[in-house]
Amino acid sequence: MSRLTVDARSAGAVINRNLYGNFSEHLGHCIYGGVFVGEDSAIPNVNGMRTDVVEALRAIRLPVLRWPGGCFADEYHWKDGIGPRGQRKKMVNTHWGGVTEDNSFGTHEFMELCRQIGCEPYINGNLGSGTVQEMSEWMEYLTFDGVSPMAQLRAANGHPDPWRVKYFGVGNENWGCGGNMRPSFYADNYRRYQTYVRSYGENRVFKIACGPNGDDYDWTREVMEIAGRYMQGLSLHYYTVGGTWEHKHSATQFTREEYYELLEKALFMEELIVKHTAVMDRFDPEHRVGLVVDEWGTWHQVEPGTDPGFLYQQNTMRDALVAAVTLNIFNRHADRVVMANLAQLVNVLQAVLLTRDDRMVKTPTYHVFDLYQEHQDARLLACALDTGAAGAGGHAVPALSASASVDADGEVHITVANLADQGAEELELRLEGCRPREIRGRILAGKPADRNDFDCPSRVEPRACTVRPEGEAWRVMLPGCSVAALTVR
Repeated sequence: MSRLTVDARSAGAVINRNLYGNFSEHLGHCIYGGVFVGEDSAIPNVNGMRTDVVEALRAIRLPVLRWPGGCFADEYHWKDGIGPRGQRKKMVNTHWGGVTEDNSFGTHEFMELCRQIGCEPYINGNLGSGTVQEMSEWMEYLTFDGVSPMAQLRAANGHPDPWRVKYFGVGNENWGCGGNMRPSFYADNYRRYQTYVRSYGENRVFKIACGPNGDDYDWTREVMEIAGRYMQGLSLHYYTVGGTWEHKHSATQFTREEYYELLEKALFMEELIVKHTAVMDRFDPEHRVGLVVDEWGTWHQVEPGTDPGFLYQQNTMRDALVAAVTLNIFNRHADRVVMANLAQLVNVLQAVLLTRDDRMVKTPTYHVFDLYQEHQDARLLACALDTGAAGAGGHAVPALSASASVDADGEVHITVANLADQGAEELELRLEGCRPREIRGRILAGKPADRNDFDCPSRVEPRACTVRPEGEAWRVMLPGCSVAALTVR
């Protein structure tokens, strides 16, 4: 038996809703066929955006969406994606499959997608191959409310009113695909470019600098030292890869050892956040600069028969467990982590949705985001978890992972994942500082390789679970490989 004690009196940092964000890149079928089909498509759509996808994302209250990349961002020139679609300049997507990008999905389409979903846009600007003027004019085009060349161009393209764009990334992975820069060179370029990413009118820009790749703490140190006072956010990228980058494991066929290896690597996110936060604290002890984990998730082999450059992979209960433990980590570090963006939205990497023609599948990862949505903008509660270990083949993880919060109405929300691949674990739950009338639960459970597909889209779905009182405590049985959300009333 495991024991979890939650102190309902200990309301701490606000869990920013943007921890539950996502990422959409011009990669494979994320944009085209994933979210955008065009107004003339037989697939139900509103202004070209798939109705089924929009409704699914609204249901999990997607708070923020990053676009257009990713590596694509630092070769994307935004003026190629405005104006009449038939007249837009085409380009070659050199990073992802070498396909021709016709730019029919651009600034206006992305902002329309965000409007329909009801989420904040997070735009990633081109520092790697773009100019200061280009980046500056994009923000003017998006947000300037007045008479100016870019505002007039926006109006000529059918949108006289400005949009509101709070989040803007100045470059992406500039240590790699964004220019192979050294940290000091990037930091100086960041200082220059961000100067011209202006806040117009009531639109206040939250500027996000390119942060480290995984455990590159030297990058964080140099960029914070040189440019920290010019940013509001610093990004972090970390992917959970089974095997090695050169020889990744299958998304659906894996051993017990590979199951635990992947979860062990997912839990490394905790160490990354702790150590990068320690570096940031040297230059920003007040936590003015937020850590933005704007690319995270599992990266497996592509599905057999698909284009290797499209990064299409299936999504199992193993991926759901990775999502659950990672989101619990983000919640517990809400004092520094202010946004996170799962990679990616549809049909790419650890997608929450898969589409094929007019059909759509909600992945197990989607259902984790559904179970966790009550944490958005709630206040973190202190938890003490007493649990054992699970593992195989030299890979060991805690049996359970948990986090808790209290919302504005006083309801306590607890999320717990059982990482063991088999075998139920009984959890004894104690709440300090409140007397629950009832505790309701929903649980997502299955075998590690269970997944939803187009033949069986509802194989893995949340169901109700029983939480029973026993003396001063409550008890719930958590099957192996499961994720539960408990609501205390």
